[in-house]
Parts: sequence; structure tokens; C-alpha cells
Amino acid sequence: MFDSLSDKLQDIIKRTSEQKELTQDNMSDALREIRRALLEADVNFRVVKAFISNIKDKAEGENVLSGVNPSQQLVKIVHDELIELLGKEVRPLDFSGHPNLIMMLGLQGSGKTTSSAKLAVKLKKEGRNPLLVACDVYRPAAITQLKALGEQIGVEVFSEDGQDVQAIIGNAINYAKENGFNTLILDTAGRLQIDTDMMAELLLIDRVFHPAEKLLVIDSMTGQEAVNVAENFDAQLGVTGLVLTKLDGDSRGGAALSVVYCTQKPIKLTGTGEKLNALEDFYPERMATRILGMGDIVSLVERAQEVFDEKSAREMSEKMAKAEFSFNDFLKMQKQMKMFGSMDNLLGMIPGLGLSKDDRQLISHEGEKQFKRIEVFIQSMTPEEREHPELMNSSRKKRIASGSGISLHDVNLFINQFEQMRGMMKGMNDMKKNMGKLMGKMGGDLGGKLSMHQMMKNMRKFK
Repeated sequence: MFDSLSDKLQDIIKRTSEQKELTQDNMSDALREIRRALLEADVNFRVVKAFISNIKDKAEGENVLSGVNPSQQLVKIVHDELIELLGKEVRPLDFSGHPNLIMMLGLQGSGKTTSSAKLAVKLKKEGRNPLLVACDVYRPAAITQLKALGEQIGVEVFSEDGQDVQAIIGNAINYAKENGFNTLILDTAGRLQIDTDMMAELLLIDRVFHPAEKLLVIDSMTGQEAVNVAENFDAQLGVTGLVLTKLDGDSRGGAALSVVYCTQKPIKLTGTGEKLNALEDFYPERMATRILGMGDIVSLVERAQEVFDEKSAREMSEKMAKAEFSFNDFLKMQKQMKMFGSMDNLLGMIPGLGLSKDDRQLISHEGEKQFKRIEVFIQSMTPEEREHPELMNSSRKKRIASGSGISLHDVNLFINQFEQMRGMMKGMNDMKKNMGKLMGKMGGDLGGKLSMHQMMKNMRKFK
């Protein structure tokens, strides 16, 4: 996401680092390049004009810090402006109402029904009890699609025959009250384009039921058209927030950088993948940081907390310490790594790498290809071999190489690397234990006054 824009902005900033100070001349060159990069990223012209004007004012005014090099000054200014452009701060969903109503809006093909299911997954994980309500009574497959998604994620779907959407929602509210559901997600009808009938129905739903959230789902890959759609919906319905889908597939980022400024409505959620757990809260500051190639360590840690189970992580650590780490454990670890999402996305979150889009994609492609080879290799083993790596001998290796289609040389190479890794893990644990013993000995007499001579004597015992 934002790969093209991110690469260009980083390149511009890198070139600015060669200057001794920010002057009107070199700033006009940098601003011209930034303007071009934004327009090529399909950012709305009004947004580009305001963005460049704000950067220019700050760069040439008193806000420029003395004693800081030009590229650092430019990074700070651009970073602050990107945060402003993206909405300043995270805007959580409004859960008022008993039950709480969230109305999902959007054109056909924007990902509205899938986003409704993804939102249900997210709310369920956060401890709420959501009910999906099928309000798209015009598209024949819409209710079937929602029911299939509901079954897949374990969330109930409320639907009725007939085309009286108000009656369906009223009955769904009564059903929710009787059965303990606290959030209703209304999957409303979309159209190929905005029309009078569509808006009339949505306006009636809004006026009768007063949903706490009216979330407009926008396909981020539509670029400039996303602004037109958002402005039209907001003018007639007063949307409360935006959901950007397919953000992982949008290398330019024009929609995300334009819709907030043009509608003055916050992006509340983003879809960052095809999986049904790939819906995230939107953090302007984190996104600005990633666009400038500075990583996103907070999101990385949060993702790790979601992916790694504390108990299994502790068990894995104990196995590593005793050199009992097996091929099965390696597969489990690899499976958990996949849950992070694509390696490309993961590399983009790590600060300080400074990798271009092409470099990340190359590393990601080669890494994922290698993971698949290792998976095939391990799955060609017997259950006993997977659990006990020490059983490996030449005849077993030849059989595994033949069964997996991997050369014997590569099989030997991986097993040797695996054994080295196990030995290194055990060595690190032994070092940790010895350091603990050493510190205990050093502090043994403590009232605390060990002489330097005694400390050195104790240390020599552990050589």
C-alpha cells in the first residue's frame, strides 16, 4: 500500500539531505517533486494544492528547527502534514444505542458485504455480540453471500423474505433484544451508481432507526472516483466514517489521501487483505510513518500479540532451551508467521530497513518460496522423523529428497542449518544460566561489599 508514493517521497527526502539548509530555491525543487509524486499517486488536485501550500508555509517560516539537517526538517514537516491530511487521530466506532446499529453503505463491488462480515469478526474478537442483518433485498445473491460468510465466521445472519427493508430491520432489532445481540450490522443495498431510489431507501432507514454509525465502504483502487462517491453519499446522508477496502492492493494511495480532506469525515477502518480477519482500525500517524519508510513498530507488536499465543510461545521457548525443538515446531512457527500477512507487508512495518518496493517484493517472493519448499520437505518426513530430528541418517535423507522433489544437497543444507540453530538456541540458554550463577556468586557475601579481587576470583571460576 502507498508503495509508489512512499518510494518517491523517500527519494525526494534523500536528495534533500545533500543540501546544507532549506532555502527557497531547493525547497521549490523538492515541492515540485512532491507535487508530481502526489498527482501520480492519483491524489485529488485540491488536496495536492493545500498540502504543498502548508508544507511551503512551514518550511519557510519560523517552524524550521535550527541545527537540524534539511532532510530531517523536511521529513518532520511532511510527516506532520500527512497526519493532518489523513485525519489527525484515530476515530473509534460509536457503540451507543441498545442495540447499537451500524449501517454499511456503498456501491456494488466496493466490498460492502465482505466488509460487514469482517467487521463482525473484529467486533466478536473485541467481546461484542454482533448480528448481521441482510438488508440488500434486490441483488439475488446478496443474502446467500452474507449467510455463507456468517456461517464461515460463526456469526448469525438475520434475513426475511420480502422487500420491506424497514420491517426487516425492525424485526431484527426485536430479535436482537430477545437474544442478547448488542450490535446490528446492516448490510444495505448497493447500486452500480448513485440513484434516487437508492438514496430514498437509505434516508428512510436513517430517519426511522437513527444508526450510531453510517460507514461508507469505498474501494481504494478507484482513486479519484472515490472522492466523488464519498462526497455524494455524505451530502445526502451525512456519513459518520469511511471504510477503505483493498488498501493492500492500492500502490498509489490517492483515495486514502483524498477522501478525508474532501469530505472532512474520518477513515475509521481499512481492509488490508482478503482474509476475514483483515479489517483494522485506521491510525493516521502510523500510516504517515509507513508512507515515509519509517516502519510501524506499534502495529507490528499489536499484530504479534494477536498471532502468538502466550502459552504456546512459552512452551516453544522451553523446547528451544533444551534443544528439543522439532521439525513440527518449526512448521508451527512458520504457520504463525504466515498469520502476520504477506512478508512484503511485514517488512514495511519494520523501522530502519529503508527497502524500496522492488527490494521488499524480491525478498518477500524469495522468502515465501523458500518457506513453501521447507514445508514440502518437512511434510515428506514420517511423523516420527518430524518429532525427532536426531533420527536423520543418509538413507532417510535420500528418501525425503526423492519424495519432496528437493535435491539431496538442499536437504542436507537445511538439516545442517536446523541443527546449528538448535545448538545455538541451547548455547544461548546455557550462557544465560551461567550468567545467573555468576551473578549469584558475585553477590553471595553481600552485605554487598565484595572486593574487586573477590569478584575477579569468582568470575575466573566460570571460564
